[in-house]
Amino acid sequence: MFSFLVSFITSALLTVLVIKHARLHGPALDTDFDGVQKVHSHHVARIGGLPIFLATVLSACISVWRLPAIAEWMFYLLLCSAFAFCGGIAEDYTGRVSAGKRLVLTMAAAGLGFFLLQAQWIRIDLPFTTISFAWAWLSLPLTMLAVAGIANAVNIIDGFNGLAAVVVICMLVSLGYVALQVGDSQVLIAALMVAGATAGFLIWNYPVGLIFLGDGGAYFIGFMLGELALLLVMRNPQVSTWYAALLLIYPAFETVFSAYRRVFVRGTSPAVPDGIHLHSLIFRRIVQWAVGRKEARALMRRNSLTSPYLWLFSLMAVIPATIFWRHTGVLIFCCLLFVVSYVWLYARIVRFKAPRWMIIRKKG
Repeated sequence: MFSFLVSFITSALLTVLVIKHARLHGPALDTDFDGVQKVHSHHVARIGGLPIFLATVLSACISVWRLPAIAEWMFYLLLCSAFAFCGGIAEDYTGRVSAGKRLVLTMAAAGLGFFLLQAQWIRIDLPFTTISFAWAWLSLPLTMLAVAGIANAVNIIDGFNGLAAVVVICMLVSLGYVALQVGDSQVLIAALMVAGATAGFLIWNYPVGLIFLGDGGAYFIGFMLGELALLLVMRNPQVSTWYAALLLIYPAFETVFSAYRRVFVRGTSPAVPDGIHLHSLIFRRIVQWAVGRKEARALMRRNSLTSPYLWLFSLMAVIPATIFWRHTGVLIFCCLLFVVSYVWLYARIVRFKAPRWMIIRKKG
């Protein structure tokens, strides 16, 4: 808990400094109000990842001072994460780092972690057996794709104030809880550090959106989330691999479903952004009816009302994953149930047949 508090306080203070000195980072101000995924009406700094990263580094230094035995491991973890962070923060400042380049940098970070941290995907648990594959030619590319995929997925769901931050905090807290159960102090400390730093940013991001997470923040916390989930599962055989699958299924399936929708339904490139993610549909077809359309105050309120829908939806996976972290059969069933629920909900909303319990009635 000490790691969480240090990261939280440091991140909160650093974030407010970034907000107060917005004129010093003019290139990092989000001034695009017309993009298909843009839902704000004023200039906002999009470098929230900077205070999160710095707060995590400071908290790591204090943790190493208190527990010198984790120094080497912590240094390697932050070194790997820096590659993912740098690609994202460079895009936040310049707008010239393509999604492909960011993905390659994050894959390189995962590849570095493969060798330095032994963060290697080498098994898949099944109800009555385990499939092992310790061959580097297979496990290395799988590891790189999995970790980089989660980092990219967090960036994709970062569409509304507080959405990605709260989802990631819940997942990191779950990782910390399971790490505590199996005695993995390294993953426990790291998960609490990143969760605390993200929470410190969150108090300025939600509900009014004084600062955005940005690509640097999304790729950093996404990489840490994927890397820590992989380390926890692979270093502790009693934790089912399906725990990580269920824990991360919301951003992961959102990404897979979006790629399928763009390629096979719309016939476009999977890298082309669009405005019909699940969170975008909830914003436009459910919350908008209750709040209004164009006024700045109504837009901000709609933005803040959208995220709680997805927080609750993601908890449909996080809670059972946390409870049944060692029960492979139950976890597989919950994964299938989540996928079915996602597709059913998406189909209902896209056809203007959203369940009545989701509708907020407009007052007045």
